[in-house]
Order: sequence, then C-alpha cells, then structure tokens
Amino acid sequence: GGAALGLPLMLFVVDRPVFWLPIIGFHLLFFSAITLRTRLDNVDWRFLKQSTPYIIPFALAGVFGLLNLPNAWLLNFIYLITLLYALMWLFDRHFHSNNAWLDRLLLALGGYVAGTSLTGAPLMVAVYTRHVAPARLRDTLFVLWFVLVSIKMTTFALVGVALHAPEALALLPVAAIGHVAGLRAHDLMVRKARLFRRIIGMVLSGICLIGLTQNLPPG
Repeated sequence: GGAALGLPLMLFVVDRPVFWLPIIGFHLLFFSAITLRTRLDNVDWRFLKQSTPYIIPFALAGVFGLLNLPNAWLLNFIYLITLLYALMWLFDRHFHSNNAWLDRLLLALGGYVAGTSLTGAPLMVAVYTRHVAPARLRDTLFVLWFVLVSIKMTTFALVGVALHAPEALALLPVAAIGHVAGLRAHDLMVRKARLFRRIIGMVLSGICLIGLTQNLPPG
C-alpha cells in the first residue's frame, strides 16, 4: 500500500524501475480516485494551483530521465534518495522550509524525483504542510499524486513503454490490503509518529544498503 516506499523492495524481484512504475501508477490512480470521489470539496485548490507550476515541468524532466538514463544509474538514484529519507526518519530529522525560494526549490526537486521514481513526496510534503491546513493536507496531496501519476502514465503510453496492466490487476488485491491497513493504522502512526518513522527508517536503510551493494560494479 505504500507504493513509493515499497519500490526499493520490489526492485529485488525485477531490477528495472520502468517495469514497476506503471504498475505502481495504476494502483495510485485507482486508490486516489476512490479516496477522492467524495472528498474534492476538502482539497486546497488555491495552493495546488500555486504550487504545480514549480512541480510539473521538473516532473516531466524526471520522466525523461527515467526513460533515457542507464538502468544502473536509476537503481542507485532510487536507493540513495530512499536511503536519505530513511536516515532522516531514523534520526528524527525533517525537511523544513521557511521562505518562498526554498519552497520553490523543494517543489522542483520533489517534482523531478517524483518524475524519475515516484519517491519525491517528502520533499513536496515539507512545503505543503506549511501552507495547507492539516485537515485538508491528505486530500490535497492525493490530487497532486493523481496529477503527477497521470502525466507519467500518459507519457509511458505515448512513447510505447509497456504498462503491464495484467500484472497491475493481479497485484491489486495485495495493494488493497496494504491500502486498507495503512488507513486503519493512520491514527496510530500519528500518535506514535517518532517510533513509526524510526522503525521504517531502520528497515528501509537495510533494504537500500543491500540494493546498493548488489548494484556495485563487478571487481
């Protein structure tokens, strides 16, 4: 159910990001559409319109990198960016923004990482939490993920990348279990946020270090 954080683990099965990202994209579109069908009135459309011009161009650049960079580079990029997040959670550190220029930088970086690997959420969330009311944050971010994934999936379709729809459908029940479990655990995560982040950070750090070691050049 945690698609972006699950990607490093999925790469142990098939070590090509371009294989998994369409599958993750299908799941994100499906679950975000279900979640938003009665929640659109709770979206902060004003800030969404203000922020997306800084995100979308860099997200497109990230998709271009995904389709053109060597697979080994992409693997290292995904493991390294996820390791950065994992270490920050493990040691209880956070991305912070306190001015407009830093907001724009984090949004641009988050857009590029999201375009490349769908793991740019922590960078963009650092900005959104400063400008969007907590009660509206989750639904606003769901709209943002829906837009970014739609751009990525449309690009995949236009350039002929295999979308792996049968695999996405076959894995949908498993993703649904994770999605429902995540929703039910949300309140617990909020109450014990520090402990939750440290556990996730420790597990993800181990996964990323194993992935980086496996991706070292021979010799």
